[in-house]
Amino acid sequence: MKKLLFAAMLSLGFTSSNVASANCGDVSITEMDWASSAVVTYVSKFLMEQGYGCNVQLVPSSTTPAVASLAETGEPDLVTELWAAYTPAYFDLKEQGKVVELADVLVDGGVEGWWIPQYLADEHPELTTIEGIMANPELVGGRFHDCPDGWGCNFTNHSNLKASGLMDAGIERFQHGSGETLATAIAAAYENKEPWFGYYWAPTSVLGSYPMAQVDLGPYNEEAHACNVKDDCATPKMSSYPTAIVLTVATTTFAEREPQIAELMSNVQFTNAQMNEVLAWQDSNGASYEEAAVYFLTNYKDVWGNWLNDDARSNLSALLN
Repeated sequence: MKKLLFAAMLSLGFTSSNVASANCGDVSITEMDWASSAVVTYVSKFLMEQGYGCNVQLVPSSTTPAVASLAETGEPDLVTELWAAYTPAYFDLKEQGKVVELADVLVDGGVEGWWIPQYLADEHPELTTIEGIMANPELVGGRFHDCPDGWGCNFTNHSNLKASGLMDAGIERFQHGSGETLATAIAAAYENKEPWFGYYWAPTSVLGSYPMAQVDLGPYNEEAHACNVKDDCATPKMSSYPTAIVLTVATTTFAEREPQIAELMSNVQFTNAQMNEVLAWQDSNGASYEEAAVYFLTNYKDVWGNWLNDDARSNLSALLN
């Protein structure tokens, strides 16, 4: 598999000479620290460079720092996977006309929630409720596995934990340093059939590879959620997660300067099924984000070929045929 993938990567290794009309300038684009966003970034980078002749710079970031950077510096040009509900400051930028929404990059929306392994739910179905966990914190390991600092879910989970009373009942909040260690914790729990309780989201390879049962957080409360997403919510109240709107966003200046790239990125959209399949392949093959992007480009030509304008499609015709 590694040899086949290497060969595929070589087949995608075009140079600038492949681009018939290299009239795109510099583009800065986020490289977020979770898998689906990274795949979007590397697929987009390839298409921009090899189809449109752009000079693409990757900017390592995550949700909150990316929006802060947009507000303070007007950069980067593109944020590829913005979970908008977690960034109230984003809506201020939009209202001020500083950013434009190009696409719902995850067309089905994002799914978020609190989970326990299915084997734990089968043995103790009461643990699929907050009340059941409060009464038996030891059965979930006495720990809530939370997302890293810099992720928007950090604030929402902390608010819900405070509102639920779980920490007073003996649940320790444990923040992982990265999305990778959060995923590894689930895999390790499954390998040893141990307790696990925490936050996760889709599309991901994890929820496709490891059956998880969702913990009931009660109904979605729009007012409560609007407070919970803030780091200084004074009156947190329990609320489930809404289906998340996940966007690709550009600065208005960039969209006006590079309309062809804005048009391209308005077409770059993945279904959850497509992204889950790509990420499951990545996980099962121990592949990198770049290799996962190559897998998508190799196996979904009928999808991304329709994202391109005529010139870019001509530049990439060797790969599309």
